[in-house]
Amino acid sequence: MKIGIVGSGFVGSTGAYAMIMQGIGREIILVDKNVKRAMAEADDLFHAVPFSNPLTIRYGDYHDLKGCRVVVIAAGVSQKPGETRLQLLGRNAAVFREIIPSILKYAPDAVLVIATNPVDVMTYLAAKYASEFGVPSTRVIGSGTTLDTARFRTLLGIHLGVDPQHVHGYVVGEHGDSEVLTWSLVTVGGMPLEKFCKLQNVKVDNECKNYIDERVRKAAYIIIEGKGATYYGIGSALARIVKTILYDQRTILTLTTPLDDIAGVKNVAVSMPHLLGGNGIMATFPLPLSDEEEKALNKSATIIRNAIDELEEQGV
Repeated sequence: MKIGIVGSGFVGSTGAYAMIMQGIGREIILVDKNVKRAMAEADDLFHAVPFSNPLTIRYGDYHDLKGCRVVVIAAGVSQKPGETRLQLLGRNAAVFREIIPSILKYAPDAVLVIATNPVDVMTYLAAKYASEFGVPSTRVIGSGTTLDTARFRTLLGIHLGVDPQHVHGYVVGEHGDSEVLTWSLVTVGGMPLEKFCKLQNVKVDNECKNYIDERVRKAAYIIIEGKGATYYGIGSALARIVKTILYDQRTILTLTTPLDDIAGVKNVAVSMPHLLGGNGIMATFPLPLSDEEEKALNKSATIIRNAIDELEEQGV
């Protein structure tokens, strides 16, 4: 089972490391415009293999992606001083215009997993470019709020004194400031949150919710302020997504992919719970949100749709 990773910066290389540690796949190919960086990362990662799981990791070019089941795209340009978000989006769109055809030329059947930020808009653009090669949008997915959902469940689990694996709740919408924590749907051990709290005499009041909301929503800002970039969490999330696809595990994850309608916003890509399998998105699950959450999701989807509209006005 062969995996391609285009972009060997912090996110791409950390995703590869997480896959090696978990023994995901049999061969990993790193592709990067900076060949020296790709070679160095591949060598360094390969030296971890004897201490983990038997697989091969090497650098390569696009033609080496032939036979890949999954290709992770973590490539993109950084924001320049004084550059607007829209200008950055335009430059990253140009990067994707080059990358997507190059990947699909050699790996036409691969599922594309987008990690480049802003991930919702970049996933929408990737699906648009991939459609020119007959690739359905169900095979173009962004990491979305997979990590945000994990943060939400972890922080709530810590507060409740419960293993986060038994806490279920989703973060939907934009992977960013407008994302929506679905408090109304949280369950713990199969019980509604309110019932669990009564049984365990635990309080989850507005102060607690606001604290968790802030920690989830602003996590990236805090990490970037302290160390310059985030990569361990998203690298692990990418490994989980790739593992689900390679082994057709049919896992429900909050991923982003283009959808016809989200909370009344047409033709947009934001995160929702999706059933993910070996060929990409198998099903999308609408959520019975509260009125307040539905309005917040509409606002979040509108932000993404407006960004897409601005890009399309520029002919992107």
